[in-house]
Order: sequence, then structure tokens, then C-alpha cells
Amino acid sequence: MKVLMLNGSPRRQGNCFAALSEAGRTLAGLGIESEIFWLGSDPVRDCVACGGCRGTGDPGKCVFDGDPVNEVIEKAQASDGFIFATPVYYAHPSGLILSTLDRCFFAGSGAFANKPGAAIAVARRAGAVSALDVLNKYFTINGMPVASSTYWNVVFGAKPAEAAKDAEGMQTVRNLARSMARLLGALEDAEEPLAERGSRTNFIR
Repeated sequence: MKVLMLNGSPRRQGNCFAALSEAGRTLAGLGIESEIFWLGSDPVRDCVACGGCRGTGDPGKCVFDGDPVNEVIEKAQASDGFIFATPVYYAHPSGLILSTLDRCFFAGSGAFANKPGAAIAVARRAGAVSALDVLNKYFTINGMPVASSTYWNVVFGAKPAEAAKDAEGMQTVRNLARSMARLLGALEDAEEPLAERGSRTNFIR
């Protein structure tokens, strides 16, 4: 089993990386492979709902190339679970990870569906819980069980390496990884739920 971990910080080895690395070490101790994928520091264009991804295959491919989106979808297809980490700048996830996930879930939702997911927010001080709420919505619209921990998945730190000093935050991350491992084990032989499709209700007719 493998967990794909997305580093949504423009800083490759900052505090998001430290939190994901802690999760990865815990997963490794439980016999689960993981990979930290850095989204980079270049701009990622947002989804424009053009529909060009329809008919590009299963799980789908965004027609806009030249950034990490299609590579993330490809890696997601071969992964069993996910942990997304974001820095918090204005009480929400980074624009980098939001643009990436909007397009990933629009074009390639099948690569993520019904697999467990979790989010980690890294903040200097405030806004982390609202950032977590945003990332959790990707999971809950796509049939993905959400791995939880013993506290909200928040790590504090401003300068690189400060997150490692947040003892409770790192403890929360380790417990999150254990929860993820437990979910992966429970779902390994489970059949995917049969979801109803087709009904759409608009509020303006």
C-alpha cells in the first residue's frame, strides 16, 4: 500500500515538508510506503470548467499541461491513500494547492474516489482550522473516508524547521498516520460502495 503526500508549500523543505516527513516515518514503521510530491513554486492555473477533460480516459486528464496536475492524477491512480499539506497565509489553503486540487478532482476524480484522505495545515498562528475545512471538502464530495487524529491536524511554525519543535503538532501528525494506516487496512479487501448517479437539482429553473 502507498500513501501519496502532497506538499502544497512553495518552499520545498519548509514546515509542510517537516510535517509530511513525520507522517512518512510513522507510516514506514507500519509497513506502508509513502511519497512526498512537491507541487513546486511556479504558478498553477485554476480550473476553468471548460469540460475539455471529459472523454480523455479514466481517471481523466486535464487539457492544460505544463504543470504538476496531470502528474498528480497519474500518481493518485497508483496510490491507496492521500495526505495533503498546506501552509496557511490568509486563513485558507495556499492558492497553489487549491488550483492543483480543483483541476485534479475535476479531471481525475476517479483516481481519488473511495480512497482515504487527510489534510494537514501548517500555520504561524491562526487560520489553520478553516484551511483544514476547505481541504476536507475535496474528500467528502468524492466518497473518500477521512482519516482523523487526536486533535485537529495543525502544526505550528513560521521559519523552516520550527515545526519540528511543535511537540503536540508532531504527535498529532503521527497519530494521523496511524489512523491512515488503520483505514487502509480496513479498506484493503472492502468493496467500493455503489453510488447512485444522475439526479441533479438546480435552484434556479
